[in-house]
Amino acid sequence: MASQNGGMTAPALARFAALLADETRAGFCVALLDGRAWTAGELARHAGVAPATATEHLHKLVAAGVLSEQRQGRHRYVRLADAAIAQLIEDLATQLPEAPGPARTLRAATASAALTRGRTCYDHLAGRLGVAVTDALERGGLLSRSAGFALTPQGLEWLHQLAPPGTSRRPLARGCLDWTERREHLAGAAGAAVCGHFLAQGWVARIGTGRAVRVTPPGTAALTNLLGPDPTWAT
Repeated sequence: MASQNGGMTAPALARFAALLADETRAGFCVALLDGRAWTAGELARHAGVAPATATEHLHKLVAAGVLSEQRQGRHRYVRLADAAIAQLIEDLATQLPEAPGPARTLRAATASAALTRGRTCYDHLAGRLGVAVTDALERGGLLSRSAGFALTPQGLEWLHQLAPPGTSRRPLARGCLDWTERREHLAGAAGAAVCGHFLAQGWVARIGTGRAVRVTPPGTAALTNLLGPDPTWAT
């Protein structure tokens, strides 16, 4: 008999792990960490597989609750089921060893450098940009890490003036270990509100169709005014 712990069984855990053990399915999940909904066709092209193959993999991920789907007209959109699934994938990534060597092509090296500089981690900022924003919030007395991640009273007021996070059952602020920087960046409802506001204002813009983001020229001035000077958004 398989051992149990809170209803979890070893076979069930093995089945869930097997979902992400497939390179195509893992690639879908990583792509969907940009927080947006993708069509099956878009994911198929991204992974370089046939549409029928992508559909088969997506059925498995949706059935397991890793992805959620929504139909709009003739199109079927999928996205990560929730922030908890996104956190799980990011947490797994932090356990990976450092890349054994440089990227093999200029295109791959450019894409990797862009992700390291700044990216979305589901619905919040990550990479060097996400860590720098988190550090700036702490320097400004808006965030405290003395006992976990928590916005200070001043930080709560600042957030509600910037972008009220609304009501949510998820934590307001939590640390998310960054897999490239190996330091924590701000996640939770506050992280999502900050990221959404920066994108909506055009201070941060997506690079192509992937997860990478960059600070725009107007964003350099806005972030400096909002959070103080920092080399991350001064370039």
